[in-house]
Amino acid sequence: MNPGWTFPHINPVLLDLPGPFALRWYGLMYLVGFGLGYLILRSLARRDRLPLRSEQVGELVGLVALGVIIGGRLGYVIFYNPSSLLHPLDIIKLWEGGLSFHGGLLGVILAFWWFCRRQQISFLAIADGIVLAAPPGIAAVRLANFVNAELYGRIAGEGVPWAMRFPSDPVALRLLGIPPGTPDEIYHAVQAARQAGLWEQIEAEVPLRHPSQLYEAALEGVLLFAALWAVVWLSRRYGWKLRTGTLGGLFLIGYGLGRSIVENYRQPDPQFTGPGDPLGTVLGPLTMGQILSLAVFIAGLVILVVVARGKGPPGLAWPARPARGEEGEAET
Repeated sequence: MNPGWTFPHINPVLLDLPGPFALRWYGLMYLVGFGLGYLILRSLARRDRLPLRSEQVGELVGLVALGVIIGGRLGYVIFYNPSSLLHPLDIIKLWEGGLSFHGGLLGVILAFWWFCRRQQISFLAIADGIVLAAPPGIAAVRLANFVNAELYGRIAGEGVPWAMRFPSDPVALRLLGIPPGTPDEIYHAVQAARQAGLWEQIEAEVPLRHPSQLYEAALEGVLLFAALWAVVWLSRRYGWKLRTGTLGGLFLIGYGLGRSIVENYRQPDPQFTGPGDPLGTVLGPLTMGQILSLAVFIAGLVILVVVARGKGPPGLAWPARPARGEEGEAET
């Protein structure tokens, strides 16, 4: 029998603050992502890898943050919970959760498109820089999803020794008599059940699931980050000419592919389930996440095709390394 790995049961609230305020892992990981993105973009700007002055980076990151939050929330409402449109005040209740990556992606695109238009700089060149800075933030937020025990995976088989029993699993909540709620509410209710010895009594009946949040952190964050920077390194090492938009297209392809793969192990949102579809697919065997990721993948392919047919100069200021004997001249 597969015992699985033990879920760490981390409190979603990192620090209680005076009054109704609290520092949560979820919010902190967004700040970490934006902070790392700022540092990477500022470094690129200082090394003339972006058509930006280093003092412009802060403004750009601020607009990107707004795009992520506003676009992510509207995307969640439109793609996953359109009934919220009937109750407009529910849309602003970010503390109850509900941000869509795909909506956030659209929000980011609109935000830096407006920034580039106002600053009269290349949209695709800025996009190439942003995608180099984005994956660490994606990984950080997925780790926060894991702490919150949300967006967990599908039921795993015996051949997945790292599968876990999530306290937010509908089976666990039903057996413990805990109503659905926010990650904070579920955490405290389950902790009380654990202290009373109730969790141990029902634990064996809770299904083992894939920790899909960790899969996403690895694929969409760590692996995608390494792959994009490997392309940059190889272009400098072997003198490849990276045209403007290449990295942006590769990012969309990589994210779309990685997310589509993980969706095969991630439990779809419960609002899509029904009598004839207990899993929660939307179009045939495809989940909503796979449909949106397919659109992202296709957009990346289109960008690469357009870039490959273009006649513009190489972009992102990533020329080949100067040949020996030219190093000093190049730095003069």
